[in-house]
This record gives sequence, C-alpha cells and structure tokens, in this order.
Amino acid sequence: MSVSAIAEKLKEVPPGTFRHTVLSAARRFKSSWVELGRLLKQVLDEGSYREWGYDTFEQYCAKELHIRKATADKLLRSFGFLHRHEPAAVANDNIVELAPAFEVVEVLAGAEERGQLSAEEYRNIREAIWNPDKPTSELRREIAQRFPRPPPEPPADAVVVRRLALAARKLAADLKACRKMPPAIVERALALAEDVEEVASQLDNR
Repeated sequence: MSVSAIAEKLKEVPPGTFRHTVLSAARRFKSSWVELGRLLKQVLDEGSYREWGYDTFEQYCAKELHIRKATADKLLRSFGFLHRHEPAAVANDNIVELAPAFEVVEVLAGAEERGQLSAEEYRNIREAIWNPDKPTSELRREIAQRFPRPPPEPPADAVVVRRLALAARKLAADLKACRKMPPAIVERALALAEDVEEVASQLDNR
C-alpha cells in the first residue's frame, strides 16, 4: 500500500465526504483495520465505487486505495468475522483501539471458513484474543498452530510431467553444449526429452 499515493489522492477529494473518509482509513490501515474493513464493506454493499468512476470494487481498491484484491478480501472477511462474533464490540466507539490485531483475526476468519473454528471454540479462546498484554506475534503463532491450514493439494499429473519435460529438455541442451560430452549421451538425452514431452502432450489433451 502506497501511503504517499493515498496522501496525494486525499488532496483531490473534498474533506468530509465518504470517499475522503475511506481514503483516510486506508492510510491508517495498520492501526485501524476494523474501521477500514467496515468502510470497505459499505463501499461494496452500496456500490459507491461506481459513483467515483470505477467499474469494479477491485479496480477501486487497487487504483485509489492501493490495496491488492487479496488484502481487501482479507479485510472484508476479518471484519465479517468480528461483526458476527462481537457485534456489541464492533458497535463500540472505541473498537479501533480495542480490537484484536488484524493478523490474529485474519487467522481466525480463515479457520472458521475452513470449518475448523466453531462458535464454542471461539468462546473458549476469546479471553486470550482480547488480551491487550499478549504479544500479537505470539498469539498469532498459537492460533495458527491450533487451527493449521490443510496441506496444499498435490499438483495434477499433467503439471508434474510438463515440469519434468522442461527439465529433461534443459538437461539435453546443457549436455549438447558441453564439448566433452559424448554424442551418444546427448542423443539419449534428446530422445528422453522428446519422450517425456510426448507424455506431457498426451496428458494435456485428455
């Protein structure tokens, strides 16, 4: 996120407008993520970005707020999590100062989305999450260990074979470039590369 770019944009937008408010929250993102999450939800729900000359919400976030789509999605998801579990706290005027760190709520929101975190489990860990004396890094690590992300899906066979085909072709080229390499070995490497590429082509066409 470019703070300087946002500061320049703020000069162009009339103070006191909703648009100016969102820009200001984006500039204070780290210290007021709840405020920015709430405002982004309002912008998305009301379609305000269209009034401001943007075709999509993602385009608005990227060009005006200098926030990547992934970051905006995390903010919306994290604010939604907090709003569902702590509606009274979110309505509190001091929520910006009192809210748990964004890094912590982001992990919780992800765990809930994956079906790992129930309402009862949240109540069991709530005290630790809202403890201002607990270091954010330590709390985030504990929660991530308690609700680990599942291992990534293994790549598809076609992807693996295509990767091997590229490696085989590179090996053949390197062997060919080596003056001391016997031609018979180079020929075998080239033939192997062609065979692996043929398998990759067959898998791609399935």
